[in-house]
Amino acid sequence: MKTFSLLCLMFFFPSTCDSKFTFPLKIYTGNFNSSVDIDFSSLEKNESSSTNELSLATDPSGKVNFLQMVNNLQGDSGRGYYIEMLLGTPSQTLNILVDTGSSNFAVAGAPDPYITHFFNSKLSSSYHSSGMDVSVRYTQGNWVGKLGTDIVAIPKGPNGTITINVATILQSENFFLPRVNWQGILGLAYKMLARPDSSVEPFFDSLVRQTGIPDMFSLQMCGAGLSASSTSDPLGGGLVMGGIEPTLYKGSIWYTPIKEEWYYQVEVLKLEVGGQNLNLDCQEYNTDKAIVDSGTTLLRLPHNVFNAVVDAIIATSLIQQFSSGFWTGTTLACWTKGETQWSIFPKISIYLRGMNASQSFRITIMPQLYIQLVSGLDNSFECYRFGIASSTSGLVIGATVMEGFYVTFDRAQKKVGFAVSTCAEKSGSPLSEIGGPFLASDVSSNCAKTPAIQDPVPWIISYVLMGLCTFVLIILVIQLLVICRHESSLIHH
Repeated sequence: MKTFSLLCLMFFFPSTCDSKFTFPLKIYTGNFNSSVDIDFSSLEKNESSSTNELSLATDPSGKVNFLQMVNNLQGDSGRGYYIEMLLGTPSQTLNILVDTGSSNFAVAGAPDPYITHFFNSKLSSSYHSSGMDVSVRYTQGNWVGKLGTDIVAIPKGPNGTITINVATILQSENFFLPRVNWQGILGLAYKMLARPDSSVEPFFDSLVRQTGIPDMFSLQMCGAGLSASSTSDPLGGGLVMGGIEPTLYKGSIWYTPIKEEWYYQVEVLKLEVGGQNLNLDCQEYNTDKAIVDSGTTLLRLPHNVFNAVVDAIIATSLIQQFSSGFWTGTTLACWTKGETQWSIFPKISIYLRGMNASQSFRITIMPQLYIQLVSGLDNSFECYRFGIASSTSGLVIGATVMEGFYVTFDRAQKKVGFAVSTCAEKSGSPLSEIGGPFLASDVSSNCAKTPAIQDPVPWIISYVLMGLCTFVLIILVIQLLVICRHESSLIHH
């Protein structure tokens, strides 16, 4: 076994340690952005095309050309993946962040220090204001603005233009960030999350209704192993609207049901680190919710799960030199260039329930996906951040995991699919795996809880009706008391 010298807390000198391994590691404290027989026939999966088979690139209606969508995304996991869109008349070109964790389509409607340009609604003859205020708060950041409608076209998307609801962002906090190259956000989740209420039709609902494309889309995010803060954005993958492009994945697509149609909520059955089960109650993984969200950079885990994962990584890899700040995201770990030892880190696997509730499959990421390169800090070292974080709002399968897979969102069939992505490899080695099917009888039949949030419109109506009933009841009681007092007075007289 090789033993490497350790560089700790920015002091550049070798040290010896009692642990089995030592590494050329320093800590950067600067800021950075953030076998039993089983009938498996009913576990739904989709066999991919063979390598010699052509993919159906265009649908018969001529509305969708999947091949032109193959490279329509740019970005990386650190700053998000975005698509070029043309908004208004005459059209104004904007880069729009693709987010499966929200439902509003919103663009910058005023200058901001961190963006190069914004959408000027006054210059668009097709823009119509609804006069409604709208605000959206995310895990990080928030914005307020005005709601309206306009027409939009996607150069590398379905043909033609559609009329959509669009919010112009007038004020924001921690939403637009340094070095981002996008000026808006495309929320692809369900209308229950739309703001100010679910009467605001989300973008993808409008696209399906007006063009007639199938109610599904798929994502390939190709930033795996690339820097999360490089100065130029590489080609980042594709957002395929209306179907699945077979050239973007290998093997089979494995499906898990969408538990609730608000976020893309799924059911996580267990986690493994280095092949070892964390042995937590499955409801721990689904605390609040478990969702698939392209707009979240990291793999976010409920607090107890996060602590168990960190402890398992430390125990499995025999790492003793990392400061606690690396695991909490406040410091970076840096190795001498070319000496990063990926083999010391374990694989991480997430088990998802199959379409047959008694079965499951697992998606696995290699350490190159969750130990993420951050460039531009030191020419002599390669520095990395931890791509997993603690969460107070549920488990989020974000870009850290999604970059390893081609992910399909089949809204019509209420299922999310995972397949190994063709771009999830480095130096010829795959960065992700899918295995299954597995028997799921050892876990609860329902690990996911009912969502804590509901569509606000019915609730508002309910509260109003309750208020009216209470008011009417009070009036009736008062009248009854007056009548009884009057009758008592007559009897006495």
